[in-house]
Amino acid sequence: MDVVHNSDSLRQQLHLLRCHGERVAFVPTMGNLHDGHARLVRHARGAAQRVVVSVFVNPLQFGAGEDFDGYPSTLDADAELLRELKTDLLFLPGIDDLYPGGAAATARVIVPGLNAILEGAHRPTHFDGVSTVVAKLFGLVQPDIAVFGEKDYQQLLLIRQMVADLCMPIRIDAVPTMRAADGLAMSSRNSYLDEDERVVAAQLYKTLLDVKAIVEHGERDYAGVEAAACEQLAVAGFVPDYVSIRCAADLAMPAPGERSLRVLAAAQLGAARLIDNIAISIS
Repeated sequence: MDVVHNSDSLRQQLHLLRCHGERVAFVPTMGNLHDGHARLVRHARGAAQRVVVSVFVNPLQFGAGEDFDGYPSTLDADAELLRELKTDLLFLPGIDDLYPGGAAATARVIVPGLNAILEGAHRPTHFDGVSTVVAKLFGLVQPDIAVFGEKDYQQLLLIRQMVADLCMPIRIDAVPTMRAADGLAMSSRNSYLDEDERVVAAQLYKTLLDVKAIVEHGERDYAGVEAAACEQLAVAGFVPDYVSIRCAADLAMPAPGERSLRVLAAAQLGAARLIDNIAISIS
């Protein structure tokens, strides 16, 4: 596995990777890699002849008071895992490389609509930072395929919308959420949970399963179901931000008769803010 730290070196290595017309799959990450990331890389390996992974903790997607300075970093372990997964190229840009004029002064890529609901309503600058850095990384790597996890479902839809709107010739592949045995979605921020909180954290997935069962058995008072789910989380020890039932295709509020839904939730538990979602299908 080759490791590069700047855009010039990246371009040189990508030229070598593509010299035989081979397809490139790209997995952008913020590091602190876990089994969920490994699943993304394995998918990329099956989708293309060459795999590029980036590790970059993006300051633009962190709001005031969030955990940018303390975001967990395990770069040596990340590199070892990526070598085991037969990654071809690891890109480790610095802030100055992606934001040469400074992060505050950089041009922004904004995806209106999806950037302002759910996570965007609770973290108002988050998705503008996500779309900006992903657009920059796409411009540098120029992948044929990019791979994202369904755990960040709103992010997945936002990136797909950005790619479509900007006519980027990139296929966006979605990979199902990787979960622990008790159902907790794997996340780098799970490391913030203490032993007792880790036990409680599994209740987030259980609550989503309860919502799914209630709706699939015929309940259509979605607001009532969402309120009951938030109360269930609060009783368990969370501070819920939202539980919301939305259209799976675009996260719009469901119209009567909508059959493909997604229930999404975000809640604080101790120092960790956890998000999760699952599909709901109405027959």
